[in-house]
Amino acid sequence: MYKATIRAAYIGNLVAALVTNLPPLLFVTFMNYYGLTYEQVGRLILINFLTQIVSDLVNSRFVDRYGVRPFITSGHLLVTAGFLLFSASPVLLPSNPYIIMMISTVIFSYGGGLLELLLSAIIGSIPSDQKAKDMSLLHSFYAWGFIIVVLATTFLLALAGPKNWQMICILWAFVPLANFFLFLKVPLAPIAPHGKHLKFRTMIRSPFFLLILLGIAIGGASEVTMSQWISTFAETSLHLDKTTGDLAGVLLFAFFLGLGRLLYGKYGKDEHIWSLMLGGSFVALACYIVAGTSRLPYLSLGACILCGMGVSLLWPGSIVLAQNHFPHASAGLFALLAASGDTGAAVGPYVVSIVSDWQKILGSSRALQTGLLFASLFPFLMLLILCMIYCADRRSVSSPKGQEATFLKYRKGSASDE
Repeated sequence: MYKATIRAAYIGNLVAALVTNLPPLLFVTFMNYYGLTYEQVGRLILINFLTQIVSDLVNSRFVDRYGVRPFITSGHLLVTAGFLLFSASPVLLPSNPYIIMMISTVIFSYGGGLLELLLSAIIGSIPSDQKAKDMSLLHSFYAWGFIIVVLATTFLLALAGPKNWQMICILWAFVPLANFFLFLKVPLAPIAPHGKHLKFRTMIRSPFFLLILLGIAIGGASEVTMSQWISTFAETSLHLDKTTGDLAGVLLFAFFLGLGRLLYGKYGKDEHIWSLMLGGSFVALACYIVAGTSRLPYLSLGACILCGMGVSLLWPGSIVLAQNHFPHASAGLFALLAASGDTGAAVGPYVVSIVSDWQKILGSSRALQTGLLFASLFPFLMLLILCMIYCADRRSVSSPKGQEATFLKYRKGSASDE
């Protein structure tokens, strides 16, 4: 019954990958053609994710009241409109296209926030005994969409030249438009059974949930900082050509990001998710340190690529832990998780841009590499948070609370679905 819905959700995550990852592929072009600084292109990332946060928080209550369909379709239309305006920025304001770029980023990012809020909720609401696998497969399509965006954009830039980047944005705008029509027709299950919504007050008072919010923020920073800066890092710090940076760097990072999620989606179990997140955090920490310190360009690039595997489960894994703990949560759960993840995704890359600009002012030839070394703080903090989550979960086992479940209970095969 829901096969068409699942397909539309997967395409929706491709659109979400487009919203997040198309602009960074054009950063060097913007810096060369319009004289933008690291801080200015980093600000576009900040605007992107801060707008998604606002979208997540503003719309969750209305989704519970009016249903999913009006908002998931509106999200696709906003992404389409935003990309069309983004492409027109040099024409509308030739003297300072950056202003139009910021405005259009707000528009397509608001639509992207709606997709982020609703796609996980749509998949989570479909009747299934394998929520973790379904969620991981959904998030793996973000990575496959990431790969498609990189491949197609790199090919089109090579074919048409960087000066014609606007045409590439126009072509990409047709993808969310097509999925808009799909979501007009597919069946959608209610996010939570009527009368069984977990009270927001109960959820937000839980120390476990507060740790999950903090964890998904740090996980978002760990993942998105690398994905947003790897292309520019390969060109400006490692002095590799754009094709190598995008194809050998961004593309393989996305491949390992998707591979980690796909493997878990096929073979993983709910009770394994915390352990895999812990191991992934160790891998990500090592990769950030190598990328930020190595003087061997291809070793640094290899560390950036492998980081995709390390961070692959940090974001979706946090959602799974929260769902297992609060199985009757409403759209507010997904809104808070999405907003928290977006906060980390906004702040992480922007902090790197500030550190990099500061290093550039000091005359460093590897300014962005220093920024990535600073970002190793994110996976280190993730390790600490995961240990705190484990301790909070152990306390929940000894004193279970109503609708809450725990991953430790899942290990024992006795999780409650209250």
